[in-house]
Amino acid sequence: MRQAGRIVALTLATLAERIRPGLATRELDRLAEQIITQEGAIPSFKGYRGFPASLCVSINDEVVHGIPGQRRLREGDIVSLDVGAIYQGYQGDAAITVGVGRISKRAAALIEAAKGALAAGIAAARAGNRLSDISWAIQSYAEARGFSVVREYVGHGIGRDMHEDPRIPNFGEPGQGVLLKPGMTFALEPMLNIGGYAVRLKGDNWTVVTMDGSLSAHYEHTLAVTEGEPEILTQ
Repeated sequence: MRQAGRIVALTLATLAERIRPGLATRELDRLAEQIITQEGAIPSFKGYRGFPASLCVSINDEVVHGIPGQRRLREGDIVSLDVGAIYQGYQGDAAITVGVGRISKRAAALIEAAKGALAAGIAAARAGNRLSDISWAIQSYAEARGFSVVREYVGHGIGRDMHEDPRIPNFGEPGQGVLLKPGMTFALEPMLNIGGYAVRLKGDNWTVVTMDGSLSAHYEHTLAVTEGEPEILTQ
């Protein structure tokens, strides 16, 4: 899983450097697949439940699962990149949100809050805590900064399969759920909106957008619970 995570991290770092106005989202997808395969891994997403690409590219009010294609990035957009890789049967999964050129202060604050909410969730992923301590850490961080947390889509266990039990909501009261133990591996992925938390599915049956059209940002890491600090596998 460390190797799968390293490949995912390399892919996202490379994609982030390429983000610029005028770039077609399908070019990002091609590059992601190229990096993953060159590193000896398999794209997790391509063909997963029929998904047609190796990378999810979600722009502005798109929350998750955007399908790359001919659409071109524009100055001021924010774009979420979500990618997974399978290395020798084990999974890595991570996401980042990147500004295209100059973005608004509010958009930048949203991105930083999503990144911070993920960090707060990771910090709570310690042996002896309960699963919902992660959820509460994410929600309280986001809402304290004036942003809403998407409810319908959640983090998850990960290992040989990309989506394993347990489901890990990004909201909820602390002190509930599974007791965290060393060796557990999770993918935490807060999705924060500038407006309300309600979302809807577009006609392509993949792309999720905010109901009110407000901007959304998404961050994700795969991590392992240890005897001490959580280990981020997609760093």
